[in-house]
Amino acid sequence: MLKRIFDITMSLLGLLILSPFLLLLALTIVIESKGGVFYKQTRVGKNNIDFKLYKFRSMTIGSDKKGLLTVGNDARITKVGYYIRKYKLDEFAQLINVLIGNMSLVGPRPEVRKYVEMYNQEQLKVLNVKPGITDYASIEYFDENQILGESKNPEETYIKDVMPHKLELNKKYIKNPSFSHDIKLIFKTLKIIIS
Repeated sequence: MLKRIFDITMSLLGLLILSPFLLLLALTIVIESKGGVFYKQTRVGKNNIDFKLYKFRSMTIGSDKKGLLTVGNDARITKVGYYIRKYKLDEFAQLINVLIGNMSLVGPRPEVRKYVEMYNQEQLKVLNVKPGITDYASIEYFDENQILGESKNPEETYIKDVMPHKLELNKKYIKNPSFSHDIKLIFKTLKIIIS
C-alpha cells in the first residue's frame, strides 16, 4: 500500500514538475518526424498480463516491424531520438504507466511476450511483482544498446547472455522488495543519468 501511494505521488509530481520540459520534448519529436509523440508497445506485466508501455518516440514509425532490439547506431533512430535514448528521456513517459497502475517506479523491467515465452519456471517468478521503470538490471545495462551493437549476433547475445543475467538481477530485487530498497535504486539511477 505504501509503495502504491509513493508511486502515485511521485509519478504525479514528476509529470507536473517536468510538464514544461516534456511538452518541449513532445514538440521536437513531432516537428522532426511524422507520427505521434508516444511509442506504445505491448509488454508483459504482473501475473503474466499484457499491458501497453509508453515511451517518448525516438524512432521512425513502424520501426518495430524491422526488429525488437535496438542495436548501436540503429538507422531507425531519429536525430532527436538519438539524444532521447542517450539520456533515457523516452522512459519519462512511463510515469503515465506508474500513475495508471500497471507499473511501479521500481521493479523488474517489463519484457515483450516473445522473450517472456523463453523464460523457465524459475525466471517466471519475476512476473509475481509489478514491473518498474528502474531496477538493478536497468542500472547495470544502462548502455545495453552499445553492448548489443558490438555483437556479431545481437539477438543471440541478448537471449543467451544479457536476458539471463538481467533476470538474475531481477530475482535479487524481488527477494527484498522494501520501500528503502526502492529509494536506494531510484537514487542510483538518478546518479547514473546525471553523470
